Amino acid sequence: MNEDQKKELARKKLLAKRLKKAEREARIKAIKNRKPFKGLQIRPTVSLFDEADRQEPGENNWAGFGFDIHPQVTIISVVLLVIFIAGTLIFPSNAESLFENLLAGITKNAGWFFITAANIFVVAAFLFAFGRYGNLKIGGAEAEPEFTKFAWYAMLLSAGMGIGLLFWSVAEPVSHLNSPSPMFGEMAAGSAEAAQAAMATTFFHWGIHPWAIYAIVGLSLAFFAYNRGLPLTIRSIFYPIIGNKIYGFWGNLIDVLSVMATLTGLATSLGLGVSQVNAGLNHLFGITISVPVQVGLIIGITALATISVVLGLDGGVKRLSEINMILAGVFLIFIMIAGPTVYILSGFTQNLGYYLSNFIEMSMWTETFRNTNWQGGWTIFYWAWWISWSPFVGMFIARISKGRTVREFILGVMLIPSLLSFLWMSVFGGTSIFLESNGLAKIVEAVKIDESLALFAMLDALPLASILSVIGIILVTVFFVTSSDSGSLVVDHLTSGGKLDSPVPQRVFWAVMEGVVAATLLIGGGLTALQTASVITGLPFAIILMLMIYSLREGLKQEFEVEEIVRRKVREVREDHIINEVINTVVQDHALVNKEEQKEAPEEPEKDDEPK
Repeated sequence: MNEDQKKELARKKLLAKRLKKAEREARIKAIKNRKPFKGLQIRPTVSLFDEADRQEPGENNWAGFGFDIHPQVTIISVVLLVIFIAGTLIFPSNAESLFENLLAGITKNAGWFFITAANIFVVAAFLFAFGRYGNLKIGGAEAEPEFTKFAWYAMLLSAGMGIGLLFWSVAEPVSHLNSPSPMFGEMAAGSAEAAQAAMATTFFHWGIHPWAIYAIVGLSLAFFAYNRGLPLTIRSIFYPIIGNKIYGFWGNLIDVLSVMATLTGLATSLGLGVSQVNAGLNHLFGITISVPVQVGLIIGITALATISVVLGLDGGVKRLSEINMILAGVFLIFIMIAGPTVYILSGFTQNLGYYLSNFIEMSMWTETFRNTNWQGGWTIFYWAWWISWSPFVGMFIARISKGRTVREFILGVMLIPSLLSFLWMSVFGGTSIFLESNGLAKIVEAVKIDESLALFAMLDALPLASILSVIGIILVTVFFVTSSDSGSLVVDHLTSGGKLDSPVPQRVFWAVMEGVVAATLLIGGGLTALQTASVITGLPFAIILMLMIYSLREGLKQEFEVEEIVRRKVREVREDHIINEVINTVVQDHALVNKEEQKEAPEEPEKDDEPK
């Protein structure tokens, strides 16, 4: 390295040092001049925040007997659950009638709201991704991702897998094949047109819309936790709207609704799961399909979930999740190979195109001029179910996404799991439609008897049917265990004031409560009760999510303003540095020219002294 190169390197190091210092000083000044963000509980990654009114997570908790609870949130949630459980078990017939009436009433009068809300979530997500906030980082400008892109995508895919995909991947397309959505007009059941509409409708229910809901909740949780230092709870998201009232009545109300939504969303999934396990056992061993058998299965599988909770994340749910993902992948590949492979792959492309071409119409359709009540059992139930699941999935996504930009987060969350769902539905749904249309299986008849029989009716027409049925039962069971374990962690987090290290007995309690709620819903009306529970809790929580969009925008706006000030300051320092470099270069060049001129100038002859 010559002398000029050394000088250039030194200049670059000096510039980098000055820029770093200017950036930090500008950010500190901008944050101090910003509207104070008080009530912080945990240290954000950028370690630049107003410590006024700082509280610790769970500061006002009640601790004892193996529990560490936020008193208001926990007690109110438990009381509401006890009232619901007792009322359903004491008056089961009345409860069943009540669930049916509530479901019919809400879907008839508030169906339009669910449809509108889901569309707003999609639009908001894309605006956040491609708007001026898209380059903001979760965790601050200097935050780095904790996981590689491949690992992050893999975990997003695992979040997209669940009991619902196994339950509905056959039952839903075949149901739509036999009874197409009225949105597509009059179609003959079982026709090619009905098959195309069936797959597009299934894609619609498992595609962009649900993952937009998860993206909004996950981004909100991640931003206010990692960029603002607030606890990782739903109430924290509303700080820009209600300030320190998040620690009072309104914050407690938000977390109670979050707990109830999460529990009912999980209970719906668990209820569907045991129904499918019961159907599989009936298919293999002739065990009766009945509510008592399903309640017994809930008790047994909840016991397994409790063991997983006691073993902890690394020893329990993590290992089970890894096994389940491998098993699910093998299951998917085998069905694709053993089934009509070319039909599946060709259908995936065509189904995706048909879904995209009808996306807006399906998104906005509210059956206003038909009044067929079709949407109540399908689209509205799904949107409510996804909304109920959003605290659970959103919190998981938030915890793994530090260091991602807003744009990267939203596009990753919305597109990657959606594509996986489309592939899964194309394999299972496409195979079932092919078998049904060619008279190779009687899946429609199975669905008419019980939706939980659909998967096993399809598997029965493939090679190694019994082995595949056993694998299907194992998959559903492990999905039950992992969902229960992860769900109890989220509910426990919400009911402990945001603490991350609450006692194991507390998580066991919530795992048991999830099983009890699922069993209660099955006793109180089966699938109708499961759907009603999600719709009832999804309605108020949808309103919370609408407010969440505004609150998130306010938080991102403040962050953007800070980063703009920092960028301007860095630009000024860089420009000053360049100007100084130019001036120094000009001065040096001028001095060098003078020196050269002096060297080149002829020497004047010495003059003799003049005579006086």
